Amino acid sequence: MAIQGETRESTRIKIREPKQYKVIMHNDDFTTMDFVVDILRELFHKDEIEAERLMLLVHETGKAVVGTYPYDIAVSKVQSAAARAKAEGFPFRMTIEEA
Repeated sequence: MAIQGETRESTRIKIREPKQYKVIMHNDDFTTMDFVVDILRELFHKDEIEAERLMLLVHETGKAVVGTYPYDIAVSKVQSAAARAKAEGFPFRMTIEEA
């Protein structure tokens, strides 16, 4: 029921999905395959078969997309992987690019 003289204002709010970013894993000749599989399982929540498949794809082609996430999550995963690689003495490298 409207009160006399009442003005209704309608506001439209557009909610956009956040931009997605690809996390790309790069091959090197020093990082062990076991380390790469561990990173894929623990940080990217891949099962054993998928982790091994991605590790081999990186090894054979030089790089592979291992996940797509909003920017903050992608950066966090890359930083976590880099910290673990540094702690274990590996030159492991990952990058992020807009999907």
